[in-house]
Amino acid sequence: MSETSSVATVNTLDNYKPTSVGRALNGVEVKIFEPDPETEDGEICFRGRNIFMGYLDNEEKTKEAIDDEGWLHSGDIGRVDEEGFYYITGRKKELIITKGGENIAPVPIEDCIKEEVPIISNVMLVGDDKKYLTMLVTLRVKVDENQSPTDNLTDSVVALLSQHNSQSTTVTEAKDDDIVKQLIQEGMERANEKAISRAARIQKFTILPVEFSIEGNELTSTMKLKRSVTAQKYKDEIDKMYPESQ
Repeated sequence: MSETSSVATVNTLDNYKPTSVGRALNGVEVKIFEPDPETEDGEICFRGRNIFMGYLDNEEKTKEAIDDEGWLHSGDIGRVDEEGFYYITGRKKELIITKGGENIAPVPIEDCIKEEVPIISNVMLVGDDKKYLTMLVTLRVKVDENQSPTDNLTDSVVALLSQHNSQSTTVTEAKDDDIVKQLIQEGMERANEKAISRAARIQKFTILPVEFSIEGNELTSTMKLKRSVTAQKYKDEIDKMYPESQ
C-alpha cells in the first residue's frame, strides 16, 4: 500500500511461504490489532520510518489511518504464524460479526466453497448479527453477445451434472434439482471440515436464479462484490434461511 511507501512485508527467494505476504522488513514493526481470541485474526497494523506522515490537507482522514501510537491501520484482516509470516484473510469492512461476537473473514470461506463445488460461480457469505452462517450461491452460466449472464449452464457444468445423473441444463432447472442441491451440500460439508472454528461453518445455502453481474448491480466495474447491495436485493431469500428471526 502506498501509505507504507509501498512495501512493509516481503517473501524472499530463500525465505518464503506460499499464500503469505512474507515477514516484516527490517525497521518495520507489524502487529495484529485486537486479534480474535478464537481465530487469532485481527487488523494488520504497521509502524516505522517508512510510514507516511499523513494525507495532504486532510487531518481527519489521517487520524483515522494512524492512531496516537503511530500505528497505521491497513484495513486488512490477517494473522501471523509462529515464524513471523503474515497472511491476509480479508478486509475489515467485509468482516462478518456474528450474533455471538465472532469475527469471520468471508473471502477465504467463499473461495473454499468455489474450490469444493466447481459448478458454483459466485458465493456470498451471510451471517452479520446472525446465530449462524449461510450463503447465497450462483451457478456457472453462459453469457450472451453483450456479456450478460443467461439462464443456460456452461457446457462443463452440464457435463459434470450429467455424470451425477442430473438432466439440468439451465439455472431454472438446477435450482430445484435435488442432485444439484446434494452436490452443493456435500461441498459445503467438506468446506466446513476445513473451518478454523465452529462459528465459521456454514449451515444453509440458497441457489439464486441469476448470476451476479455489473448490470444486476451485484458487482462493481472491477468485478468486486457489492455485499450490502446484494444482501438488500436478496433480503427475502436470506430471511428464509433464518426463520427463527422472523
